[in-house]
Amino acid sequence: MKEIMKRLLAEESGQGMTEYALILALVSVVAIGVLTGLGDRIQDVFQSVLDGFAP
Repeated sequence: MKEIMKRLLAEESGQGMTEYALILALVSVVAIGVLTGLGDRIQDVFQSVLDGFAP
């Protein structure tokens, strides 16, 4: 029983996955914030490109 408890406490594979999930969440929040802040500018750029191709 002691060996099982030692193994459970020493295992770190779940910790690594949690760290990756937190990093992914942080990157997603930053990307959403940047795209929200630049949304109008990006839309203007695409609109000017489309206007350039209009007959």
